[in-house]
Amino acid sequence: MHPISSIRNVAIIAHIDHGKTTLIDSIFRAAHMFRENARVAQRFMDNNELERERGITIRSKHCTVEWKNYLINIIDTPGHADFSGEVERVLSMVDSVLLLVDANEGPMPQTRYVLMRALRLGLRPIVIINKVDRPNAEPLRALDATFDLFLTLGATEEQCDFITLYGSGLNGWLSRNPEGSPEEGMEALFETIVTHVPPPKGKEDAPFLMQVNAIGWNEHIGRTGTGRILQGRLTKGMEITRWTTKRKEVKRLTLDTDTFEWSVTGSSQEKAVYLWATQGLSTVSIHEVGTGDIVTLAGPKELNIGDTLAAVELENPALPPLDIEEPTVSMMFLINSGPFSGREGKAVTQRQLKERLMREIRVNVSLRVEDTGRMDALKVSGRGELHLSILIEEMRREGMEFCVSAPEVIIQTTEEGSILEPVEEVVIDVMREHQGIVIEKVSERKGELLSMQIGTGEMIRMEFRVPTRGLIGYRGEFLTDTRGLGIMASRFSGYALWYGNIPGRNRGSMVSMDTGYATGYSLENLQQRGTLFISPMTEVYTGMIIGENARPGDLPCNPTKRKQLTNHRSATKEQTVTFDVPRTLSLEEALEWIGKDELVEITPSAIRLRKTVLDFEERKKIERHLSAVEG
Repeated sequence: MHPISSIRNVAIIAHIDHGKTTLIDSIFRAAHMFRENARVAQRFMDNNELERERGITIRSKHCTVEWKNYLINIIDTPGHADFSGEVERVLSMVDSVLLLVDANEGPMPQTRYVLMRALRLGLRPIVIINKVDRPNAEPLRALDATFDLFLTLGATEEQCDFITLYGSGLNGWLSRNPEGSPEEGMEALFETIVTHVPPPKGKEDAPFLMQVNAIGWNEHIGRTGTGRILQGRLTKGMEITRWTTKRKEVKRLTLDTDTFEWSVTGSSQEKAVYLWATQGLSTVSIHEVGTGDIVTLAGPKELNIGDTLAAVELENPALPPLDIEEPTVSMMFLINSGPFSGREGKAVTQRQLKERLMREIRVNVSLRVEDTGRMDALKVSGRGELHLSILIEEMRREGMEFCVSAPEVIIQTTEEGSILEPVEEVVIDVMREHQGIVIEKVSERKGELLSMQIGTGEMIRMEFRVPTRGLIGYRGEFLTDTRGLGIMASRFSGYALWYGNIPGRNRGSMVSMDTGYATGYSLENLQQRGTLFISPMTEVYTGMIIGENARPGDLPCNPTKRKQLTNHRSATKEQTVTFDVPRTLSLEEALEWIGKDELVEITPSAIRLRKTVLDFEERKKIERHLSAVEG
């Protein structure tokens, strides 16, 4: 155990892809946490396979570094807006934050959000202008934009007087000077943390008190809780009291307020059966922890985010509940009823599907699972499309087969009967030549242009306020319109009054009317009618979507049709057939592309698109019935 005066707790916060995890790699190397000849992978804090593949941090992680007898607890946080709730809870465990800002992009939407939370907790951030060695980097411009952001968010005079470091997390150096050099290493960062980050507050001789900031699950032990010891000491096997609290439900039109009413809902006598702490990257079992330490414990049968754990002698020490982000997007998870069910993975029943989802909500507190009354479907709600697609991908890699519907936003209703829908703050960087088409498309989706700034070269930055409905299905169209050169980032900013009708996909689907293997003869003709998702010899079934029609409305077709063989010679029999490369949709692209009457079929080896009702005649009956009802 370290004395409280030598403990420093910091979190690294930034927008996605600004270099948080890469900076931690360099911190560990500078602190000599590995042998000289050790082989260490890049981004070793991203220990999840999906995190490594996508290059993003999905769940916050804790590590420790020792430097000159100081223990530095570092928490790596997610940068994507769909996982922003993890960042909010982590901030209550630390005494300062390292705010990373890209020297080229400057502050982005997630930067604004996490900085706002840090400032409201009274933290004094340390600003790191990262990637200063990149082409087009403008560290001083990024610093000015960051300072303006501090002022906009109402930072105090003390918070605005922040320490600034410049450097490259990838190349392992930080300096107090914008013209620093790689030879300086990471000493400036360690010295700044030790000097400017205050040690944890709290008395070591006071009764034990902590709050659960994160939860986990162990198959043998059960639920675990992680948090910082606010005061006192905790020993293995110690009797403690668990206090539960609840906040008053209030529909918020904005996230810019932290005021809420709450009450204590109960308490129970528990025991801290297991204790773990982090040493470097490893989690080790320990006997005792003290004030300022970040600890994971198990023993209480029920642990939830925001629970207060305290010594038995403390009377009503319950702390205010932590803010758990509410879901904004939902979709239906259905059992796979297609003709290929069970071929490539484990076909699951609704009971098995529900068991897997219930295991997920033990640790994924932003997820909601609801029964729909149907025997083949469950409603799953999350923070965004990426949040849900990560869950789908994890289940897929476990060998499960199922179907999911198109994502829909979750609406709220006020006491006066007004309908509210989620709204996002969107920042778009595009070339000047693409400015017009982007403004036009976003405006069609009820987006409001808030500001426009001329960046470096031909780049223009535009800020919009767009309903979440309008962003569903737009990202792929955005990349096409900007020829892949545009950058779009968004974050949930609150609820607003219903924006009205938003036009959806203006192209139909090519739907197979037969089962079998697709032939080159048939696809040669079909590719002239739109964009194909399959290639010759792909196995298809009735009701499966094989491409995008170039016109509105669905196009029934037979991709298995073969050329009739005769004994007559053809004048063009030696003519070669040229096929366009089929468009391969990723999971996120497939979720954005499908319509309300379509599903994505998920298997371990394939992602297919299909109609909800496979039979063509049945679909026509349903369409006629709906038309009659609407008429």
